[in-house]
Amino acid sequence: MARTTPFWLAAPTRFASFKRGHARIGIAIVLTLLLATLTALTVANPPELGAISGGERPQTDLMLYENIVAGIKGGGSYYAVAADALRAGDYPLRPFLTFRLPGLATILAALPPWAPQLLQLMLALTVAVTWMLRLRPALPRLAPMLAAAILLAGSLLAFAQPGLVAFHEIWAGLLVALSLGMRKPGRWIEPVAIALAAMLIRETAALYAIIMLAFAWLEGERREAIGWGIALAAFGAALGVHAYAVSGVTGPLDAMSPGWAGLQGFGLFVKSLTLATALQLLPLWAGALLVGLALTGWAAWNDPLGLRMIAILSAYALVIGIFARLDTFYWGLMVAPVFLLGLVFVPDAIRDLVTQSLDRKRITVTRVTR
Repeated sequence: MARTTPFWLAAPTRFASFKRGHARIGIAIVLTLLLATLTALTVANPPELGAISGGERPQTDLMLYENIVAGIKGGGSYYAVAADALRAGDYPLRPFLTFRLPGLATILAALPPWAPQLLQLMLALTVAVTWMLRLRPALPRLAPMLAAAILLAGSLLAFAQPGLVAFHEIWAGLLVALSLGMRKPGRWIEPVAIALAAMLIRETAALYAIIMLAFAWLEGERREAIGWGIALAAFGAALGVHAYAVSGVTGPLDAMSPGWAGLQGFGLFVKSLTLATALQLLPLWAGALLVGLALTGWAAWNDPLGLRMIAILSAYALVIGIFARLDTFYWGLMVAPVFLLGLVFVPDAIRDLVTQSLDRKRITVTRVTR
C-alpha cells in the first residue's frame, strides 16, 4: 500500500488507508456527489431570498419575527402577539409547530436595543475561536490555519449580519456549532446544555442532539448518552407545554399549514448552503461544486469530529431534501456556521484518493543464503 505524506494536515486523511479498489470507488463517489450538487441549478429561487441576502423583501419570516418582538416590547404576551402576527401575515396557525418557541423573542424583547446585535457578534466570535482552537492540532502550519480562518469567515457571513438578529436559525445554528466544537471525550455537559438552548430556540436542533446521542452510545460513552437523552426529554416537555399554550390562542377556523413534504431533493440542501454562506457571491454552479468538495473534506478528516460532522450534514441534507419547501430553504443555516471549513481538508483528501487509486502491488524478492 502506498504511503503518503500529508500536504498540509498533521496526519493523512481517512482515504489514505484505502486499498486501490476502495480508492477508485471513492473517486467515483466523489464525482457522483459533485454531479449531484449541480441539481441545485434546477431548484427555483426561494421567495424569501432577500431575508438572507439583504435585498428588499415583502412580508417574510424575518419580518414576522421582528413584528412579534416589537409586539412583546409593547406589552403583549408572546402567544397572543404571535397569533395576531401570523394572521396579519396570512401565515398558517396550525399545527402548533407554525409557532416558534417563545424563548428567543421574549429575550430579545427584554434586552435594550443595542444588546441583541452585540450578543450575536460575540456568539459568532466564540464559535470562530472555539473551532480555530479545535482545528489547531490538525493544521500545524500557518498556511492551512490562514485558509481555515478565511473559510470560517465565509461560513459565518450571514451569522454576523445585524439585520438577522431576530432569525431563530441564526442563534440555533451558532449554538449547534459551538456545542459540536466544544465536545470532546469526557467533556459533554457544556455541549449538551448549549444544544438544549439551541433546541429551545429552534426545534430542528433536536436532530443534532439525536445524532450526538447515537454517537455517544455507539462509542460506549453511556453517561454522555444519558445526558443527551435528558436534554431531549427536557426539550420534549417544553414542546408539550408550547403546544398547549398555542391551543389557547388558535381555533378550528385558523389556517392549516400545507405541510412540510417539500420533496425538493438534494439540490435544495446544496442551494440553501450556498445562500447561507459566502458561496452566494459565486455563480450557483461554482458554489454547488464547492459544497460537494466541502462534504468530501469533512468525510476525509480522520477524526471523530469529522465523522460526527459528516453524519450531521447528511442527516440535515436528508431532512431538507424531503421536508423543506422553497420558502423554508433557510433550514440550511442550522449547519452553515462552520460548513466551509470542510474545504481545508480537500487537498489532502484528493491527493490521498488519487495516490491510493494508483497504488500497485509490490513483489518483494528476498535472497536467502544458506
